[in-house]
Amino acid sequence: MNSKHINPQRRALLRAATVSAAGLTVGGCTTAGAGRGAAPAAGDAWARARSIVDSFKKPLVFRKQDFVITAYGAAPCKTTEVTGFVAHHESGKVSTPVPGAPDCYAAIAAAIAACSTAGGGRVLIPAGNWLVKGPIVLKSKVNVHLAKGAHVYFSTDPDDFAKYGDYDCGANGKLVISRWQSNDCLNYSPLVYAYGQTNIALTGEDWTSILDGQGGVPRQDGPMRGDTWWDWKGKRKAGPNQNQAQNAVNPLNPASVTAVAPGLSPDQVALMEGKDDKWRTDEAYLPTLSEAGVPAAKRVFGRGHYLRPCMIEFIGCTDVLLQGYQVNQSPFWQHHPVNCSKLEIRGVHMDSMGPNSDGFDPEACDTVLVDGCTFNSGDDCIAIKAGKNLDTQFGPTQNVVIQNCIMNSGHGGVTLGSEMSGGIQHVYAQDIEFRNTHWATDPLNTAIRMKTNMNRGGFLRHFYVRNVTIPNGVNLKPQYYNPLPGSPIPKNAVGSSAGAVVTIDCDYAPTADNVRIRPPVVEHMHISGVKVGNVKTKDGAFSCFQALLLLGPVAYDYNGPQGAQILPIRDVTITDCDFGTPVNSAQPFYLYNVRSVTLTNVTVGGKVHNTTLSS
Repeated sequence: MNSKHINPQRRALLRAATVSAAGLTVGGCTTAGAGRGAAPAAGDAWARARSIVDSFKKPLVFRKQDFVITAYGAAPCKTTEVTGFVAHHESGKVSTPVPGAPDCYAAIAAAIAACSTAGGGRVLIPAGNWLVKGPIVLKSKVNVHLAKGAHVYFSTDPDDFAKYGDYDCGANGKLVISRWQSNDCLNYSPLVYAYGQTNIALTGEDWTSILDGQGGVPRQDGPMRGDTWWDWKGKRKAGPNQNQAQNAVNPLNPASVTAVAPGLSPDQVALMEGKDDKWRTDEAYLPTLSEAGVPAAKRVFGRGHYLRPCMIEFIGCTDVLLQGYQVNQSPFWQHHPVNCSKLEIRGVHMDSMGPNSDGFDPEACDTVLVDGCTFNSGDDCIAIKAGKNLDTQFGPTQNVVIQNCIMNSGHGGVTLGSEMSGGIQHVYAQDIEFRNTHWATDPLNTAIRMKTNMNRGGFLRHFYVRNVTIPNGVNLKPQYYNPLPGSPIPKNAVGSSAGAVVTIDCDYAPTADNVRIRPPVVEHMHISGVKVGNVKTKDGAFSCFQALLLLGPVAYDYNGPQGAQILPIRDVTITDCDFGTPVNSAQPFYLYNVRSVTLTNVTVGGKVHNTTLSS
């Protein structure tokens, strides 16, 4: 296993956080030779998976000393119920600390500091309700542990996460180095954070040990009174804070990208800014800064901007354990390890139905085990990432095993992408139940999903799936994507957002990106032992809208220099699978720009297929 270096020095760190545009090859992804060439035999591949699992047999060790937060001044609080959001756009009663509740931030920080100074140990959060008005920041050799019945409520005030960071950015606050949708920036601190640490753990006694981001709880006072973290996704109705959202043009962002990147040519500016000003929304401005080669030190967000922090984000950490707790109401992605190695998440219950509430999104990580977790997510259950635009300095995500997990609601179950510019390889998923409990009201959109486009690019290779059950199928209704105007793909024709059991989508959200210069490469995918059940509806018993949807790169979308190689999806095998009965029995498979999809003993609607498909 190759560890990836994190430089602890401030200036060097920020210089290293961005790759120069001169170091990248337009029109493709270049990486070290690992993983290239023909796929290994299935037995060899699963032997590699076993070696990854075995590497976690030796548990992390911490000093046998507890640092109880009450000894440092923490006091529990009473709670009350208020009207907020239990899911995106779904109102309901939510629990929150009463007004005037004591703040435990300083006590927890002091306990962690004392534990670290002593050489490590366990910081214990006892049973009770605890308000924390700031981030919990882990240090090396420290295990932060929530006792049975411990419920940590993080503040609903964004300003509490712009007070304690290492980088004083003036009016924007004291911020931390973060990644937001796979682009480096200085931003609000994640609610639980670590940077460049070794031998750390976040654990709970059981699922009554709760980390609560209060993403759908309205703020009690201040200029944004009544708003929630989730409102920053985009307001649902007009009001005084209508433009306080990631998808609204932010007047703090300059009128031209040349204000921060004066060396760009007119053609580059035109490509990055597009034909309107949507590039000035915070969610689009950050990737524009990456495309322009602006260093991370100058990508300053925080106060005055609307990029929600992740619930738990560890960057550049080694030997990490996440185990045995529950996550609720995450402002954004629930878990986001970046450039971490030897990371295990085990027995964690992820239950957050807010916007972008992905359960577990490892990014540019090496050697990861996801074991025995459950997911009830407002977005993808698992979404493996690997950088976006030019932020690929940490390389690919690789050597990941996902096993013994249960997926309920979500956009995708096991998902790869969409931010995958640095590449993804050697991923193994086995013994998973895509339970889809809420199939009638909030169905799982697709079980096995890969998504990228001409902007995100990257590669996916050596992806193996086996022994999967989907007792209640997936979404029976297709969700059609919007291709670019003039595309050879007709509008309202390809249900790549929902409806297929297996979705390989190389034209994901093409209208979202102005720069489309990195054709993806997708190859060597092998899926076996998938069993999909039907659910009874008034129109009959069905399992999905389509069994397979493979949408390869669409050459029409590419707007980079001529001569780029645009390859089809290739070397895909589907073996010993039963996909149940699709609603679209006339077209159970959709393929575009695909070469060599081999079906062996694949049953769809009672018919067995042994064939090779291309399109």
